[in-house]
Amino acid sequence: MTPPNRDGHVKCPNPIDAAVLMDYWLAVLASAAEDSVEQHLMSCDECSNQLREVIALAEDLRTLARSGSLQVVVSDEFVRHATETGLRVREYAPARGASVQCTVAIDDDLLVARLAVDVATAARVDLSWADLQGVEHQRMVDIPVRADAGNVICQQSIIWAKTSPSTSMVARLLAVDEQGDERLLGEYTFHHARTIPGPPGW
Repeated sequence: MTPPNRDGHVKCPNPIDAAVLMDYWLAVLASAAEDSVEQHLMSCDECSNQLREVIALAEDLRTLARSGSLQVVVSDEFVRHATETGLRVREYAPARGASVQCTVAIDDDLLVARLAVDVATAARVDLSWADLQGVEHQRMVDIPVRADAGNVICQQSIIWAKTSPSTSMVARLLAVDEQGDERLLGEYTFHHARTIPGPPGW
């Protein structure tokens, strides 16, 4: 018999991983996996409690993302909700292989890049940011994607965008297999022009 935990509930013999619970809450699981998680949660108090903790964490992260200070991958629903609640969203959507001139204004609240891409065959997707010489400055590993979305939406730090000098960066979406081999899904160049008066922050 499985012993109870400290609060008297029976311990789950096969607990659901927190990352899977997060994917379940974000509705990015395949339908079969989603059904399996739902069936498990209906009969497991421990994993249900864990889900509530995951939801609380997700809401905290959502609040932080709405501040515009983070560089994170967000959903179309997040962008739409931000607009509907009165936030000023600056959005750029270059085609694959294209470049775009971009900037931000002092009263912008969020800055997002909508990257058109097909991720249906990718088990893992990384988002890499490099300079025009190809030197990678940042990589977001195993980003959350929806195979049917047709794009990846990346929120850039609005604080960085408002204080940075004019610069150019290249975003590259990469499919990464189990051996670590990479396949280019899409490349997008952003030429950021500083238009806010004052000296740059870096």
